[in-house]
Amino acid sequence: MKRNILISIVVTILLYFFSYIWIRQTRTEIWEKDGNAYLIFPADKVYLYYFYRPLSYVDGTITGIGFYIEHQ
Repeated sequence: MKRNILISIVVTILLYFFSYIWIRQTRTEIWEKDGNAYLIFPADKVYLYYFYRPLSYVDGTITGIGFYIEHQ
């Protein structure tokens, strides 16, 4: 039973991580005015910003990528 719970936790963490990587790969833009990369979360899905916010801060600290919610 404990092993199943551990496997479930590990799978959930991996899904969270790899789904963030997918969002990051599909939603990153390079701004012309400063040449920096930004991960842009869709304005109509603000929950994604809050869901991925912890990992975004870690990513920003490690890689220097910025992130924000797009304007409508």
